[in-house]
Amino acid sequence: MTNPLPDDGQAVARALAELDTLAERPLAEHVEVFERIHAALGAALAAGSAGSA
Repeated sequence: MTNPLPDDGQAVARALAELDTLAERPLAEHVEVFERIHAALGAALAAGSAGSA
């Protein structure tokens, strides 16, 4: 089975790894981090969808 994401899921892995940084960050920064992760995952999903069309 091949990975449907163009970069073999590296963008998703980076986005999810950023979740691990939340414990060291002030609570006030969490929303910004979640927004970046959401954008990165959305971009990866769009890239994967475009590659499979």
